[in-house]
Amino acid sequence: MVACRVIGILSHFSAFRILHSQGYICCNFTESSALLTRTHINYGVKGDVAVIPNSKVNTLSKELHSEVIEVMNEIWASDQIRSAVLISSKPGCFIAGADINMLATCKTPQEVTQISQEAQRTLEKLEKSTKPVVAAISGSCLGGGPELAVSCQYRIATKGRKTVPGTPEVLLGILPGAGGTQRLPKMVGVSAAFDMMLTGRYIRADRAKKMGLVDQLVEPLGPGLKPPEEGTIEYLEEVAITFAKGLADKISPKRDKGLVRKLTAYAMTIPFVRQHRFTKKWKKKCESRLKTGIEQGSDADYLSESQKFGELAMTKKSKVLCKKNKFGAPQKDIKHLAILGAGLMGADATLTGLGQGQQQVFKGLNDKVKRKALTSFGRDSIFSNLTGQLDYQGFEKADMVIEAVFEDLSLKHRVQKEIEPVIPGHCVFASNTSALPVSEIAAVSKRPEKVIGMHYFSPVDKMQLLEMITTEKTSKDTSASAVAVSLKQGKVIIVVKDGPGFYTTTCLAPIMSEVIRILQEGVDPKKLNFLTTSFGFPVGAATLVDEVGVDVAKRVAEDLGKAFGERFGGGNPELLTQMVSKQECVKSKNLNSDMVSILASLKIPPKSEVSLDEDIQFRLVTRFVNEAVMCLQEGILATPADGDIGAVFGLGFPPCLGGPFRFVDLYGAQKLVDRLKKYEAAYGKQFMPCQLLADRQ
Repeated sequence: MVACRVIGILSHFSAFRILHSQGYICCNFTESSALLTRTHINYGVKGDVAVIPNSKVNTLSKELHSEVIEVMNEIWASDQIRSAVLISSKPGCFIAGADINMLATCKTPQEVTQISQEAQRTLEKLEKSTKPVVAAISGSCLGGGPELAVSCQYRIATKGRKTVPGTPEVLLGILPGAGGTQRLPKMVGVSAAFDMMLTGRYIRADRAKKMGLVDQLVEPLGPGLKPPEEGTIEYLEEVAITFAKGLADKISPKRDKGLVRKLTAYAMTIPFVRQHRFTKKWKKKCESRLKTGIEQGSDADYLSESQKFGELAMTKKSKVLCKKNKFGAPQKDIKHLAILGAGLMGADATLTGLGQGQQQVFKGLNDKVKRKALTSFGRDSIFSNLTGQLDYQGFEKADMVIEAVFEDLSLKHRVQKEIEPVIPGHCVFASNTSALPVSEIAAVSKRPEKVIGMHYFSPVDKMQLLEMITTEKTSKDTSASAVAVSLKQGKVIIVVKDGPGFYTTTCLAPIMSEVIRILQEGVDPKKLNFLTTSFGFPVGAATLVDEVGVDVAKRVAEDLGKAFGERFGGGNPELLTQMVSKQECVKSKNLNSDMVSILASLKIPPKSEVSLDEDIQFRLVTRFVNEAVMCLQEGILATPADGDIGAVFGLGFPPCLGGPFRFVDLYGAQKLVDRLKKYEAAYGKQFMPCQLLADRQ
């Protein structure tokens, strides 16, 4: 590996000469004695600086940890070496995170805890190195990447959108487990550390510098150099060597930026932690772990971190989130994707509608440019791959077609009949439907094994969940192809069985029905929004009706009302019918005059015995939870974990409550059933507890 890197440097002779002329030292580069025995990490020496390029796999594994210790022991024992540089040999990626397969093979929390403790010991030795170590970061620095970097004595990173530190473990249902919960608060302050750990968001290099996560930024290219074809590792390496030499000459790096205000920051951070919408269990673990570290010291904190890491990694929720493609690799890669329909659920099939759909795609990409998450060149490059048309020309190359026309079964049948003679035999036909049974959509298909449901949530570029619906005839390879595309889109996937409304819409529809009744009872929409957001929902219930779309809500109410009858009772659906006919709906937080008059004409008296604000909140929540448990009872859901993930990531169920099934455990099945029976007596059978919930009392 090292020999190849030397050849790479010398072959760029003109670039090497420029670096030398500007003061970068040209040193002899020698191989480590164990070069041929290690497979993940080795090192070479430039002058008195050890350069440690890690494996091109760029994931943290047990083997890598043991080799890091070997390398560091050799470096510490060498009289020739005074400092070290830790750098990736893979362009565009410093560390992509830990090897998820390590966790997948574990059968007990104790096994995961042991993995965490081994990583902690490795990074603790790195942190206590007698010779300064510089982390040279270029590209992705995720999961264990920041934990590794903050264990070093100094960090430099390349500027630009590709260098993004982040701790996305929370999106896998786990948390930093290699000392990150201890070191990050010391490095960047408690509030910033919790923001990283609770949201999982990536951080731009310039912000990382302001936070204190990175000590120095360098330009991605050397002065006067053209971009190398595969990255800028050589230039970053030379700059890092210069910093390492300076540290060895007693230039002290800035450390523990947030440590001096640690105790006061902790008291201010607890409300900050609680306002983030992740599971109460997760927040309690972070909260208690941080408190333990402050009150008892880092040894106790490391132990607490590893134990909680082990507990969370073995939860069903984490196992679902950590899975890749449980259906295996598809037989054919999806390279050409065709979309039928533009805009929200298809818009229309006119040139104007097509143009509006393309404009919406461009706007989404341009918003990323404004946020500096994408360059204008990247935006234009991606957009150039999109071709808009009003016919099926070129569909013979499609590997998958995502049909996203309006929620009308006859329309979906028509486009399916039109397209099947055009597309190749291996092509997957995926219908983006929120309520229509996929088996009914596939009824006209000559190859129903290739038909699947892919229910996206609006706005698609922001919502993480994708609900995948399989029928009895959907093949395993079709499912594998759909999951592969969804993972490339960065989606969190739940797989459910077919049926009217599937899981998510079946849970959402009763809430919508109850919202209509609450509005009919005279509750102000602003108050209803306040009551639902204060309970933990990210969007107010009245606003949700508008965001779903009154026309979509009307059609779903009609379809599911026919399928489930009294189970979906509640408000008068005539309210939606009149709103659609007026082509008016709730706008933001205000009602227009038409809406006021419609509500006045359909007003009903509230039930005095259940008219408290708390009752309004629980009428919505209990119907949601009861319906979720009903889906498990009927086999639509495979596991409660799928139900919690779908509700939190797709429907905005209060994440602090962990999802509807977790809520049953927290609130108590008996209390929940008592609530439902109380509301059933007042309002009707739509509140009747399902059998599975009643059995849990």
